[in-house]
Amino acid sequence: MTDLNSANLANHLPDKRQVAVSFSRAASSYDRVAELQRAVGHELIARLPADFVPERWLDLGCGTGYFSRALNEHFVDSQGLALDIAQGMLSYARPLGGAQHFIAGDAECLPLQDSSCDLIFSSLALQWCADFNAVLSEAHRVLRPGGVLAFSSLCVGTLGELRDSWRAVDGQVHVNRFRELETYQRVCADSHLKVLGLQIQPHVLHYPQVRQLTHELKALGAHNLNPGRPEGLTTRARIQKLVGAYEQFRQPLGLPATYQVVYGILEKTR
Repeated sequence: MTDLNSANLANHLPDKRQVAVSFSRAASSYDRVAELQRAVGHELIARLPADFVPERWLDLGCGTGYFSRALNEHFVDSQGLALDIAQGMLSYARPLGGAQHFIAGDAECLPLQDSSCDLIFSSLALQWCADFNAVLSEAHRVLRPGGVLAFSSLCVGTLGELRDSWRAVDGQVHVNRFRELETYQRVCADSHLKVLGLQIQPHVLHYPQVRQLTHELKALGAHNLNPGRPEGLTTRARIQKLVGAYEQFRQPLGLPATYQVVYGILEKTR
């Protein structure tokens, strides 16, 4: 897969308006199927620098507010902000609390003052941003000196089993595209933030049948949103071909779905 960066990136990632609508629709079903999201977010919290206690934190791409509430419990004397591009997610999260303020906004253009946060925490949200340079630039602007950006995101190889199975059916785009690890490495290294850690870790979930995976992706709002995706309903014959193709990956625990998760810890030194 080619490096999704610069000029061709906007042609490969979903329109942010579609992302916002999709996740807004999924707000009420999201937490019921968010096993991966919870595991990754808790892993990201565990990767924060030891003894780091922010005065004010931002949950960037807060979704249902699960990690806003977790951060509020983890940093009991800190003030929290929760931000998401999906109004439906904010409407769901706000009554559950966790943050002092819930804000509609875009990671590439944060509606926050300069040097206003000590921690920006973003778990499995930044893969939807076309301009990762802008994300890091905004993080640098909003963080105070000594502040930390902690993020998890997805890279190439995610849902590779599903992608390869669909290729055996029709060769069309059925699975969301993500950046290469090398792009994350390069953009982070070129930013004004100091890289304290940047690693990739695969997370593998298992399903009895393909339909459980595809239903879960829809319930999360993370089904295929990319340009070039097939339009219209998928026929029974094509679904049967997909099921047959995916069977080659079956393991004793079931059908694997691999997520290639990038964990980044960056610091604003000045």
